[in-house]
Amino acid sequence: MKLHVKKGDTVLVLSGNDKGKRGKVMSVDRKSQRAIVEGVRMMSKHTRPNAEHPQGGIIKQEAPIHISNLMVIDTDGNPTRVGRKIDERTGKLVRVSKKNGQIIK
Repeated sequence: MKLHVKKGDTVLVLSGNDKGKRGKVMSVDRKSQRAIVEGVRMMSKHTRPNAEHPQGGIIKQEAPIHISNLMVIDTDGNPTRVGRKIDERTGKLVRVSKKNGQIIK
């Protein structure tokens, strides 16, 4: 199943406590249809001392958010819906902005 969100996309959060925030997609889980967005849905994780965090303590990290709550931001900086069409030059399926028809990288 193809998703409208990819790793590296800049997205706008549509609902929840972080509504209106923008961030970059760090990873996408296709099975659960969730994405981790930089700086969105921050959770506190209690950790024991280890090599990475010698002091241990409480660490803030991003939690997954459902992709239905995300909207891709196109090259102009506007949120847009995503469509797909075949590129004439390459013959490959590409993602296209529904607002202005530009190809989304």
